[in-house]
Amino acid sequence: MQIYLDNNATTRTDPSVVQAMLPFFTERFGNASSSHAVGGEAAIAVKQARRSLQDLLGNAHDHEIVFTSGGTEANNAAILSALATQEGRDEIVTTSVEHSAILSLVEQLAPKGVKIHIVPVDSRGRLDIEAFRYALGPRTAIVSTMWANNETGTIFPVEFLAGLTREAGALFHTDAVQAVGKVRVDLKDSAIDMLSLSAHKLHGPKGIGALYLRKGTKFRPLIWGGSQERRRRGGTENIPGIVGLGKAAELAVERLEPERVRVGALRDRLEQRILHSGECAALGDVSNRLTNTANIAFDDLEGEAIVHHLNRAGIAVSLGAACRSGSMEPSHVLRAMQVPARSMRGAVRFSLSRETSVEEVDEVVCVLSDIVARLRANLRGSAGQPSHALQSRELSS
Repeated sequence: MQIYLDNNATTRTDPSVVQAMLPFFTERFGNASSSHAVGGEAAIAVKQARRSLQDLLGNAHDHEIVFTSGGTEANNAAILSALATQEGRDEIVTTSVEHSAILSLVEQLAPKGVKIHIVPVDSRGRLDIEAFRYALGPRTAIVSTMWANNETGTIFPVEFLAGLTREAGALFHTDAVQAVGKVRVDLKDSAIDMLSLSAHKLHGPKGIGALYLRKGTKFRPLIWGGSQERRRRGGTENIPGIVGLGKAAELAVERLEPERVRVGALRDRLEQRILHSGECAALGDVSNRLTNTANIAFDDLEGEAIVHHLNRAGIAVSLGAACRSGSMEPSHVLRAMQVPARSMRGAVRFSLSRETSVEEVDEVVCVLSDIVARLRANLRGSAGQPSHALQSRELSS
């Protein structure tokens, strides 16, 4: 039996989403820009999907949604557009724990004369608000902060940050790829100017996402071409993908609150039973995070070994570390949080979804307990240390 607890990486496409998409590969295959009836069917489907996404985001107008190839494109489009349209402003404010879709881009922009302000976080991954205020200035073009961290689930106060940004006269963008479909979003009365999302994080298909662009916000396209998306994103629309995103948005609206509570209870069940075994800690802001995410650091163990053994047992989870240049290096998120060295390399992320069951959680706890016990026995045997269990703890600031 395969147990999948890596839903922050991607989710399984919901069967009803697949069913909604299938006709647009075959009998309803038209180009939405065509003027005939076949193209008209596709155009109607795109419009309906836009409205479904509008319902999920709570924005005022359906035309504020621009379909993209995913979250990375949306992030790039938001930042590069702000630099191009905010006259006299050439600075970016972001954080030390952003996704690589943001950090890799700003690294490319820095040598070109764009000043980058990186706001730090504390040991729980919470943003340093005073440093954020200090980073804002008259030359700030855009602030880009994630809504929720993909590794720890820590949630940022994006509404508050957007308000501060507006006071500074800059644009505010949030990478909400991990948040949309997991937390309530209501953009109608928000100070958020732009928001990125990706369908495959909320049980939709890969290769499709969207950028929310507040009405009246100046925008320069990242991809030039035809008149698609009101000339804000050139290229023939990915109709099946757009339909899939629309259906996934509908399902998220219907299931958000009940599933948020149910998944949160399952996450807590998983986490508490793991922590009970001792010598491990929950990372991130455990009082303010996504209800589906638990990042556990196993002291003195290698997360890579834990993930490997879980995978052999048919359980999919992910590392709290990234593999770079063929060697394991601690995640930039955990480094920014200054997680102690003995814990950092043992971080493992468990991310649940609405498809996760109680039985699966209990099976993971059982298998993991055996794996960790064997790894610790090997570790202590090789070091000649006595076997004893430390009390579980939570890393604090």
